[in-house]
Amino acid sequence: MHHTSLLPLHICNYGPNPQCSALAAAKEKKGMSYADIASKLGKSEQHVIDVCTGAATPTQDEFNALAAVLGITSAAPHNSAHSTK
Repeated sequence: MHHTSLLPLHICNYGPNPQCSALAAAKEKKGMSYADIASKLGKSEQHVIDVCTGAATPTQDEFNALAAVLGITSAAPHNSAHSTK
């Protein structure tokens, strides 16, 4: 999947698709909704959606926590879909 900051948001049972294909795959593999992820992170569901869809830029700590919740262990590519504050 090509990473771009202008991906359309496709609505499914779990909300808009994440901007990052690895994030989308991990979210699907874990069977987690944005609400599930938000609960584990102690953040609002809307904030998690915004971070995952690229509407908000996470802090490095948020990015790392999101990766940990979803079991993502490989380093993210250095592109606009993976930028942090």
